[in-house]
Amino acid sequence: MKVGTEQEWHAARKQLLAAERELETHAERVAEQRRELPWVPVENDYRFTTEDGTKSLPELFEGRSQLLIYHLMFGENWEVACPGCSSLADGLSGTVAHLNDRDLTLVCMSHAPLEKLSAYKAPRGWTVPWVSAHESDFLFDYGFAFRREEMSGIVREEFDMGALLREAPQWLRDYREQVGAPDLESAVSVSAGWSVFAMRDGAVYNTYRVYPHSRLITPLFSGMLDLLPSK
Repeated sequence: MKVGTEQEWHAARKQLLAAERELETHAERVAEQRRELPWVPVENDYRFTTEDGTKSLPELFEGRSQLLIYHLMFGENWEVACPGCSSLADGLSGTVAHLNDRDLTLVCMSHAPLEKLSAYKAPRGWTVPWVSAHESDFLFDYGFAFRREEMSGIVREEFDMGALLREAPQWLRDYREQVGAPDLESAVSVSAGWSVFAMRDGAVYNTYRVYPHSRLITPLFSGMLDLLPSK
């Protein structure tokens, strides 16, 4: 902690402002690179269970041209959803209408069956649509769920799943208990993240995906924490 005068604060703030503007410029360059990623056509006919019945991926767009999915971690045999994902979801409902106005549909998606999602959602007052991919290969194909027989060989930027399961760190054992997963493999069977899809002339494309290694997973929460003197 550094204590100073108001004048000293303004002088230091002026120096920081230059760095913040540089960061903003860099962030915009990165955002432009993100927008320039190639669009990958979605060729499979994925089906999801929703409160309004079974829907295809194009139907999740609800007539809009863009679809943003938050992959909320809730394994098929967990008792409850991920606490961290739940805290993020608490703030999503208020954004739905504003995103819809920008030609964007927002949904949450999990691997647990719809009845588990509905029972968990109701007391929390969430209004953001929450769909189940329990009967679909969608989450496996896009890297947000993992089959037990494949786990030992999965290595990604943020973790080596085989090593993680062998070492079984305390935080993982604690997490398994938090979500009520029957074993460690079940506790790491799903991943959080965001995926983005666009529709053009009736065809659906995947334009972006981000996984837990990135601060982009919790943009609003991380941004607020960055404003604080300590985290």
